[in-house]
Amino acid sequence: MDRPQPLISIRGLTKAYGTFTVLHGIDLDIAEGEVVCVIGPSGSGKSTLIRCINHLEAATPESRIIVDGIRVEPGPALARVRAEVGMVFQSFNLFPHMTVLKNVMLAPMRVRGTTPAEAERKSRELLARVGIAEQAEKYPEQLSGGQQQRVAIARTLGMEPKVLLFDEPTSSLDPEMVGEVLDVMRKLAGTGVTMVVVTHEMGFARQVADRVIFMDGGRLVEAGTPTEVFDAPKEDRTRGFLRAVLDH
Repeated sequence: MDRPQPLISIRGLTKAYGTFTVLHGIDLDIAEGEVVCVIGPSGSGKSTLIRCINHLEAATPESRIIVDGIRVEPGPALARVRAEVGMVFQSFNLFPHMTVLKNVMLAPMRVRGTTPAEAERKSRELLARVGIAEQAEKYPEQLSGGQQQRVAIARTLGMEPKVLLFDEPTSSLDPEMVGEVLDVMRKLAGTGVTMVVVTHEMGFARQVADRVIFMDGGRLVEAGTPTEVFDAPKEDRTRGFLRAVLDH
């Protein structure tokens, strides 16, 4: 029986800044509905990997990234890819002059052509889904960091993307706010949406991921189920990293 085509297919992904190579020929397939957590030390290329998926970073020309059948490269098709790939960053990137509700409404109206009434209805639903419906009329500066990140997640969901990319979404939060954002992400992981999450939250990765990828030095060192990677890692470098972070 033929295996279904992966939603994301990456072959030979290489990225360099001048003479410094950040990614060394990454090969990776991600299935539709799969939750993949990418772990590894700082500077290992994790964020660069996911930023290449929607061309926020330009890979070398010989690299090949395909999302939902579309090659990721400069040109008319790139807008189609970005409409299907939502990204949540470390910083919240909300518009400070707009209310929470307006922040979530903006992209569906501009990109999808959604009517204001429908955009408002859907945005209020999404704010309720991430647990901050009562904050709709406030401005970002009136919210905690955790609340702002939940707005950012709601805004990303407003585009109804096929893929959600998370670039260390809790790393700029105070410790007491991390849990509320991870709770939202846990619920999302149960909805069948495809998620690629760069994270330092090992407990979250163990609990939520279908597959965990360990990167180091711009290379994909090891991949497997959470049980395989956390409980029985094959590579010395993986074992050393996990020993350091889990004993910390």
